Amino acid sequence: MTTTSERVSEPLTRQVSRRVSQSVFDGSRLRVVLLVDVYDGAQQQFLEAYEQLCKQVASVPGHVSDQLCQSIENPSQWLITSEWESAPPFLDWVNSEEHVQMVRPLHSCVRDTRSLRFHVVRETGRATPAAESARGRLQVAPRIGDGVIRHALTFSVKPGSEEVVAEILANYASPQARVDDSTQLIRTSLFMHGNRVVRAIEVRGDLLAALRHVSRQPEVRAVEEAINPYLEQERDLADPESARVFFTRAALPAVHHVTTAQECPDGERHALYYPAREGCGMRLARLLSEQDEAAADDPRSPVCGSTIFQRDDFVVRLIDVRGGLDSDPARSLGLPDARQAAELTTLLDGPAVTADGSAPRSGDLGRFLTLARMDLITDRRSAEA
Repeated sequence: MTTTSERVSEPLTRQVSRRVSQSVFDGSRLRVVLLVDVYDGAQQQFLEAYEQLCKQVASVPGHVSDQLCQSIENPSQWLITSEWESAPPFLDWVNSEEHVQMVRPLHSCVRDTRSLRFHVVRETGRATPAAESARGRLQVAPRIGDGVIRHALTFSVKPGSEEVVAEILANYASPQARVDDSTQLIRTSLFMHGNRVVRAIEVRGDLLAALRHVSRQPEVRAVEEAINPYLEQERDLADPESARVFFTRAALPAVHHVTTAQECPDGERHALYYPAREGCGMRLARLLSEQDEAAADDPRSPVCGSTIFQRDDFVVRLIDVRGGLDSDPARSLGLPDARQAAELTTLLDGPAVTADGSAPRSGDLGRFLTLARMDLITDRRSAEA
C-alpha cells in the first residue's frame, strides 16, 4: 500500500533536473521569512512600526499576506512571514527607494534581522482549485544548486575619479576566506563600466555572515575608507544607519544562475552591462535568463556559466566563457538568433540601440558587445575553494 508521504516524495525525485539552475522567474509563489531580534523594552515600538509597515505593503502589487510571530522561548525574537504571488514583484518592492523609507522606523528598535526567500514547492490543506489559482502556483520541480550563494553590490563614483578608484580597488589584501566552520568566501570579481562599480561575490554557507566578516576586516575597511571621497552617494561607515542605507541601496541581487554540465576550468570571466529602458529591467533580466537556460543545452555555446544580477533598470550578466567573448558575439551576449535580438532591442536604452530603433544585425551585435563589456578590475578565487 502506498502511503501519503510516498505519493508526495515520488514526484519530487522524478522531476529533479541535473542542471545547476537557480531562478526567480518560474512564476511560483514566494514565501519570505524575516527573523528579527528586537531590543529589550522596544516591543511596543516594534509593533507600532510593524502595523504601519503592514498598511503600506498591503497595497504593493503581488503582495498576498503577512504573519507576525513571537518566540515562546525568547520574547526578543520575532518572525515575520509574508506571501507573494511570485518573486519578481517582491524584488521590485524590496529593492526600491520606497522600501528603504518604509523600514526606517524599524531600525531604532531592531538589533538584527535576517531575510530568507523561498519558492513554495508543496502545500497541504488547499481548499479548492479556485483558491489555488487565486493565490498563485507552486514551483513545478525542485532546482539543483551547487551550494554557492551569489550576490553583488553596485555603486557609482564621481566622474573623473574612475582611474583612481580602479587602482584602489585593484590593490588590496584579500581578507581571510574562512569565516567559520560552515561559511567561506569562494570568489570575488570586481568590474567597472564608466563610473559604475560592480563587485560580485560567491559564498559557500551564510551570505550575511560572510558579508559581516568581510566588512570587519582591516584591509577591506581601509579600501572602503579610501574610496569614500569619490563616491557619488555619501556614506559614513562609522554610522550604522548611514552604512545600512548605503549597502541596502547598493545591493544587486542575483535573479538567475545557470551552469552547463561541461567543465570550464580555463574559462574567462566577463561582465556585460545591459542598460534597460525605464521600468523594463525585470523584463530584460527575464529575457536573458530564458536565453541562458536554452544555451546551457547547446554544445556550440561558449558560455559555460551565467549569473544575472538586476536591480531596477540596472542589469548585469556575469559569464564564464570558453575562447573569449569575441569568438561568438551573439552567443556571448545571449542572443543566438534575430528574434531574440529584436526583443532585446525593445527593452534596451541608450547607445546600445541602433539609430533607427531596429533589431541589431550581426555587425551591431559586435558593437553592442563592445559597449556592454565591463572592465575587469580584479578577480580573486579563494585558495581553499
